[in-house]
Amino acid sequence: MLHIYNSLTKKKELLTPITPGQVRMYVCGMTVYDYCHLGHARVMVVFDMVVRYLRARGFDVTYIRNITDIDDKIINRARENGEDIGALTARFIQAMNEDAAVLGVLPPDAEPRATVHMPQILSMIAKLVECGFAYQARNNDVYYHVRKFSHYGALSGKTLDELKIGARVEVGEEKDDPLDFVLWKTAKPGEPQWDSPWGAGRPGWHIECSAMSTACLGNHFDIHGGGMDLKFPHHENEIAQTEAATGGKFVNTWMHVGFVRLNEEKMSKSLGNFFTVRAVLKKFEPEIVRYFILGSHYRSPLDYSDDNLQGAKTALTRLYLALKDLPPVGSEAAAAVAAYEEKFHAAMDDDFNTPGAIAVLFDVARDINKLREEGNPTAAAPLVAALRRLGGVLGLLQREPQLFLRGGASDDLADEQIHALIARRTQARQNKNWAESDRIRDELKAQGIILEDTAGQTSWRRE
Repeated sequence: MLHIYNSLTKKKELLTPITPGQVRMYVCGMTVYDYCHLGHARVMVVFDMVVRYLRARGFDVTYIRNITDIDDKIINRARENGEDIGALTARFIQAMNEDAAVLGVLPPDAEPRATVHMPQILSMIAKLVECGFAYQARNNDVYYHVRKFSHYGALSGKTLDELKIGARVEVGEEKDDPLDFVLWKTAKPGEPQWDSPWGAGRPGWHIECSAMSTACLGNHFDIHGGGMDLKFPHHENEIAQTEAATGGKFVNTWMHVGFVRLNEEKMSKSLGNFFTVRAVLKKFEPEIVRYFILGSHYRSPLDYSDDNLQGAKTALTRLYLALKDLPPVGSEAAAAVAAYEEKFHAAMDDDFNTPGAIAVLFDVARDINKLREEGNPTAAAPLVAALRRLGGVLGLLQREPQLFLRGGASDDLADEQIHALIARRTQARQNKNWAESDRIRDELKAQGIILEDTAGQTSWRRE
C-alpha cells in the first residue's frame, strides 16, 4: 500500500492510479542553456528512483520528462555567446543526457520538447481565449486571467490578496491585472518566432508544460513532479490554465523535491552558488553522488559539502565491502530475505523513504558480515542476492565490488603503480624484510590505499 505526500492536499495519500495497474507521470525537466547543477541532478535521480520502485512493485509506468528548449534564458544565453539557439540547446541536451546516464538515471519513456509541440500549445491558448480565461492585450501578448480561476493558490497555499502584494508589472507588459501571466509573447526583432492567431511570437514558459503533459499523458493523469522551486508560480499556473482549458481535474498527486543547499542557501544558477554535476564528479564517483542524493528524504533540504559526500562514500564502501568476494547465489526465498524485503518495502511505501530503505540495506550487510566472520560465507549467498536486488531498486550496488572499491579520482595513484608497490612489498615479505614491507604499506595508506592480507594473497581498495 504505497502512500505519497501530495503537495496539493498537504497530506500522504494512497496511490490509486486512474487506470488500475498503470501510473502516468510527468516531471518538469531542464531549461537547456547551461550544464546541470546538483539541484537538477537531485530531481533526475529522485524521479528515477520513483520510477524504478513503482515498476518493481508491478506498476506499468509511463514516465515523461520534458525539455524546455525555448525561453528568455535560452535566447539571452545564445545572444551572449553569439551562438545559434538550436546549436546551444542541442549541445546542452546532449550534456544533460550524458550527466543523467553517468548518475544511473534511466531514460524517460518520452522527452518532449517545447519547440516540437507548438500546435498543441497554440491549440490550448486558443481554447483559453475562447472560454474567457485568456485575453490579448494592447501589446498583442496573450495573458491568462488569474482571477477567473477560483482555485488559484490551492497548490502554493497563497491567497490572491497575498499574491497581489508581491506582484508587479514589468516594462512593456499590458496586463489587466498584475497577477496575470503570459501565454504568448509577441516576437521581438531577431527572436525565434512562430505564426499564431495573435501574431508572430513564442509561448510563455508555463503553457509549454501544460500542452506537452496533456499531449503525452491525456488531460488527467496520476503524478506531476519537479523541484520545490517550481511549486509557485510554474505548477500553480499549470493547474489554472490546464483545468480551465480542459474543464476537468489535471493531476491527482503533486510531488516536489527539496532544495539542494550550500551554506544553508538554495543552490541555483540565479544565485551563482551552484556546483555543476561535472565539477562534483571530478571529486567523487557517480554512484557516491547518487547515494548522497538518496540518503536524504526527497522532500527534505539536502546540504551539499565535501564532508557530506565523503560520508556517502564511506557508507557506500561499507555496503560494497559486505559484497566483496561473495557471489549472489542461493535461495532467494529464505525467510530472512523475505523479512528484509518486507522492511524495505515498508520504508519505500511510506512516501519513498529512501533513508529507511538504505537502513535496511545496512541490516542485510551486517548479517552478511556476521556469517563471513563465522566462516560460513555460503550461507550468506541469499543475503548477497537480496542486497544487490534491493540496492538495484535504488539504482545502487550493481557494480563489481572490486571495481567500486578500487575506483578513485584521476589524480590518485594509477592501478599499475599500486600493483607494482604491492609486488615489491610481497617480495619484501618473502625476504622477511618486515621493515620494508611496513614502509610500503604505510606509503600506500598515506595515499588512501588500504591493503588486506588474506590466505597468502594481498588485495587492495581505496579509502
